[in-house]
Amino acid sequence: MKSVKEQVEYLKGFVTDERRELLERMLGERTEYVTVVLEDLFQPHNQSAVMRTADCMGIQHIHVIENRNRYDGASSVSRGAKEWLTLHRYNRTENNTPEAISNLRAAGYRIIATTPYTDDVLINELDLQKGKMAFFFGTEWQGLSETVLKEADEFVKVPMYGFTESLNVSVCAALVLYSTVQRLRASEIQWHLPEEEALRVALQWYKKSVRSAEEILERFNRK
Repeated sequence: MKSVKEQVEYLKGFVTDERRELLERMLGERTEYVTVVLEDLFQPHNQSAVMRTADCMGIQHIHVIENRNRYDGASSVSRGAKEWLTLHRYNRTENNTPEAISNLRAAGYRIIATTPYTDDVLINELDLQKGKMAFFFGTEWQGLSETVLKEADEFVKVPMYGFTESLNVSVCAALVLYSTVQRLRASEIQWHLPEEEALRVALQWYKKSVRSAEEILERFNRK
């Protein structure tokens, strides 16, 4: 089996120069310093809208917790954005939230609950220097589960000045991600993908870009 780097370099020969330049440029904009966790969202268009926003903000990894509600990848709202994201699904048990939290903590993420009902920091005041951030967004009606609220390291909220108590989950995610990413990119934090992760993402993208990529790589790996 050839290395990931060798496979990426081989697949580069099957795309145009313009496509290769685009993929390399987009790869340089990607980050794993911020990730998104969707806990049991019910509406497929909200799932897809958050994914589309994440892609636009250069966020590579999306975690989807499926307790009562299953992820539906058929929505057209994302307009193919999910094809360029790395999706992690948690759906093996009745309550998959603890597994997601455990995996993210093991990967060095702070568990950050987004909720308007706490007295913690506003999103534009969140300390970015403390380490990688996993933003949890809850169901459209009930918000985040008690598990997340009990296990969260920090709480953030979007400032609101009207009568309505909460934002639509996809709107909330867009505001949180935009604020965080803009501040992150203006900081001195090393937010780019680490080299090994960048290669894994590059392989994923080139497989999406090259017709019959799996068959091509199968022959290449046999050499």
